[in-house]
Amino acid sequence: MPLHTRILFGLAVGVIAGVGANIALGPSDPNVKWWVDNVTNPVGQLFLRLLLMTVVPLVFSSLVAGVAGIGDVRKLGRVGLKSFAYTFGISAISVVIALLVANVVAPGRRIAPETAAALQARYGTDAASRVASAQTATAKEAPLLQVIKTIVPSNPITAASADPPNMLHVMFFALMMGVACTLVPKHASEPVIAFMDGLFAISTKVIELIMYLAPFAVACLLFSNTASFGLDLLGALLWYMAAVLGGLALHMFGVYSASVALLSKISPIEFFRRTKTVMLTAFATSSSNATLPTALRVGEESLGIPREINSFVLTVGATANQNGTALYEGVTVLFLAQLAGVDLSITQQIVVAYMAILGGIGTAGVPSGSIPFIVVVLATVGVNPALIAIILGVDRILDMCRTTLNVVGDLTAATYVAHSEGHTLLKPGR
Repeated sequence: MPLHTRILFGLAVGVIAGVGANIALGPSDPNVKWWVDNVTNPVGQLFLRLLLMTVVPLVFSSLVAGVAGIGDVRKLGRVGLKSFAYTFGISAISVVIALLVANVVAPGRRIAPETAAALQARYGTDAASRVASAQTATAKEAPLLQVIKTIVPSNPITAASADPPNMLHVMFFALMMGVACTLVPKHASEPVIAFMDGLFAISTKVIELIMYLAPFAVACLLFSNTASFGLDLLGALLWYMAAVLGGLALHMFGVYSASVALLSKISPIEFFRRTKTVMLTAFATSSSNATLPTALRVGEESLGIPREINSFVLTVGATANQNGTALYEGVTVLFLAQLAGVDLSITQQIVVAYMAILGGIGTAGVPSGSIPFIVVVLATVGVNPALIAIILGVDRILDMCRTTLNVVGDLTAATYVAHSEGHTLLKPGR
């Protein structure tokens, strides 16, 4: 049975068992809590941590070897420019979709004030800590200095050893190492590149072994999410969830299909067929970083993207190309503004769009990584950041969906860049 089929089966088992336990016993039942705390959550976290364990060596080795494999700094600059232009353009489209959906559906005006107050009270404590953390993180230094410190590490070893690791710092250092490899004599660079190729091959094999656990871990992750999820939230936030999911679906099957058909010159149906494993892994883990090892393997083996382009675009894209996050942030800010009775002008919505595009580029590729950024945007447009409490209960479910969009977006970017560089995609027999 193919891996993606086994993962899909595990996903179905987890959802059915979790929803069944939720309906039959309730999320606060001691038996449900015991199973989640002592069985399903530990197994799911084991899988996540095993995947994340491989991310730093895999990203570092693949990016150094990939950049060095490009061989020409001018070609590297061309690949980087195409990647950035694609990321910015597709992210802008995602935010436009977000604003259109939020204005047409107007989910914030469809929730009763008493329901909003109850949700805010239910998740208020968690929201307060997140708001304080986000405001502290953004109030220290001038914006340009923040950008420099966000991208350039002072100590790459510390960046790699942090928990979670600072992937932007790791990627910047790997990029510099790869560029340097193209500028020094071959006798100096060849041993380093050979080591990186070996490290990449070994990391890939470790991931292959870890993925044997995927069907069981996916079942456990989905059980934990659905069994602990308050089904009453679905009714209370139905319009909000419908707006987010509708926007994500439109972007996935509309924008991405058009992108791969027109820019990458490949069949959208074949593209989605060959990326099933990546989509299921992203959905189950809610983490672009945890899905990156699988995406790298699928991009090279199934889609036929050359390793040097695949490594560069996907590793940078895991942090910088997050269309689903940008769309989600746009809908959420407008939803909470509507709920608070704040009528955002066209100018303010343009500010939201601009910040959501930046947020899609700079948000950490970990579960719920966009929440701190939403807090900042809310404060910028004059909406009480504490209202973030209202959506915390459904954030994990939506996080699974937007992470799937993020990861597929990275693959569409890689196929576009590879095709524009003259490479043949969708090799037969994969």
